[in-house]
Amino acid sequence: MSEFIKNEIFGKYQDYLNNEQELREKIRVVTRELEQHSKEAIIQLQVIHSDIQNIGNACIEARKIFETCKNSYSDLAKLVPIGQYYRYNDHWSWTTQRIIFLIALTFYLETGTLVSREEAASILGLKTSQQEGFSLDIEDYLMGVLQMASELSRFATNSVTLGDYERPLQISRFIGDLNSGFRLLNLKNDSLRKRYDALKYDVKKVEEVVYDISIRGLKASNPISTSEKPAE
Repeated sequence: MSEFIKNEIFGKYQDYLNNEQELREKIRVVTRELEQHSKEAIIQLQVIHSDIQNIGNACIEARKIFETCKNSYSDLAKLVPIGQYYRYNDHWSWTTQRIIFLIALTFYLETGTLVSREEAASILGLKTSQQEGFSLDIEDYLMGVLQMASELSRFATNSVTLGDYERPLQISRFIGDLNSGFRLLNLKNDSLRKRYDALKYDVKKVEEVVYDISIRGLKASNPISTSEKPAE
């Protein structure tokens, strides 16, 4: 093989590798922005474990951060070539799961219900079908929902410490329904299946909190206001 042919062939390969590396670095930059946004939302929502009265304000601030996330996902959509979502999604998948967890938690705190994949995607300016554009992968959505269940389990325990004995009952019903819903799925994804197994322990943990409230005869000494109380 002549030197000219080698340079011509392998020169094209090097150009491809350089362009690929440059694209991935641009994607990593946007992903780091999303990670920072998620950290800011977590800080806002951690108030649920220490100051129940400020939950409403925390949700408002979290919503503002989700709007910022929406802009970052728009930037990602412009970077990722059409039809190559799964070639690069390992860069943002984990971060997206955490953001969905925060959206699901916020939605629950506001309404007492589960955010749908369509609603979560809309909040972030994403689609639910690859054919329609940059989308929210269903596995990322489900992983985020399962993370939310674990946070609610912790919330139930801390609510008792804060004197709110009604909220654990509501959380127990909610994640019990959530567990029933996941049972309908035939999960074959290893990481998703393992995460779902943790839901069973979350359900059990909250049930124990509710049982402890029951045997101690505790009642809601600081009832949740109508505007703050999750829907049945």
